[in-house]
Amino acid sequence: MEVLHERCAGLDVHKDSVVACARVVADGVLSQQVQTFSTTTTGLLALSDWLVEQACRHVVMEATGVYWKPVWHILEESFELVLANAMHVRNVPGRKTDVNDATWLADLLAHGLIRGSFVPPTSIQELRTLTRTRKQLVREKSQHVQRIQKTLEDANIKLDSAVSDVMGMTGRAILNALVEGEADPKVLAGMARGNLRAKRGVLEEALRGRVTHHHRFLLKLHLDQVAAIEQAISTVETELGALLEPFREKVQRLITMPGVSDIVAQVVVSEIGLDMGRFPTAGHLISWAGLCPRNDESAGKRRSTRLRKGAPWLKTVLVQAAWAAVRAKGTYLRAQFLRVKSRRGPKKAILAVAASMLTAIYFMLRDDVDYRELGASHFDRLDQKKTIGRLVRRLEELGCAVELKPAA
Repeated sequence: MEVLHERCAGLDVHKDSVVACARVVADGVLSQQVQTFSTTTTGLLALSDWLVEQACRHVVMEATGVYWKPVWHILEESFELVLANAMHVRNVPGRKTDVNDATWLADLLAHGLIRGSFVPPTSIQELRTLTRTRKQLVREKSQHVQRIQKTLEDANIKLDSAVSDVMGMTGRAILNALVEGEADPKVLAGMARGNLRAKRGVLEEALRGRVTHHHRFLLKLHLDQVAAIEQAISTVETELGALLEPFREKVQRLITMPGVSDIVAQVVVSEIGLDMGRFPTAGHLISWAGLCPRNDESAGKRRSTRLRKGAPWLKTVLVQAAWAAVRAKGTYLRAQFLRVKSRRGPKKAILAVAASMLTAIYFMLRDDVDYRELGASHFDRLDQKKTIGRLVRRLEELGCAVELKPAA
């Protein structure tokens, strides 16, 4: 097999150590040197110096949790790095050691048998960290709100049955009053705001319960946690806005697509970056995101059509955006959803819409163009004869005799 890199190295990265194997071919003779380094900054700098001594320009490592990141940050300025998916570089079973892993990675890299994973530039990585942190904080806030509702149910306070948003203005005013010791349903119902004033009687009945000191303690605890998380989300939003300034034009361009809000555009930019040259085609990006079926075929039979494992942070937000997009009438995305839904069901249809949205995003970022709406009649225009034939067959199935005449 042809050797592409005569001098390269493989790294088996762990939490506290890195096993490095330098693979060198000189005058047709293969030599391998293995050495172990600490993952402290001093140890990683020593690793960098050792690789320079071995004249290894190409280095490969596995994506092991978050442990590969500090190694990558120190080596990326001096070497051509490749991040390998651990699922793609499995060795022969029964030969699992750290030294064998590093040697195996070096051999695969030398023969060009490793496809590198997508590692965005530092600025995009920072955006990605903030958008993911924001989503995690929102999840934590939702969990505390659910705990508040659980505590209210334990006290037989049916606030969530009378108020759509427990953490709205009315809900928070009532919760704070409950924490301070107010128990009179009439006084609590008098704190209603807006349209809830018309439901004062219903609200008063819903607030008639038995709130103990234990319930007040739990409510205050969770309300304080919600306030702290909201402050953290606000801080993240501020930092995210500052980091997004260089990419603001791209974000605004993505918002022109139906279903894509400012938050969705931010997540898309942080997950895939702006350089679409990393993906040869839109199909490669869809496959990387996990929005297409996996290849699972044996003996000429398709065994599974389940989705590929891809980028979960990107996939979930695109599916949410797709559900928002199909609600907009008179659009191509809605027409596609209804067309696929009639044959494959809503789940397959919404994934098809999400894939179409990601395809459009690919070309919008690659060519610096705005979203162009094809319209709800796009599929009819695409193949008019097929559409006419399908409608004629449907009418005939209903017992109608159809005679086609050209329009005047």
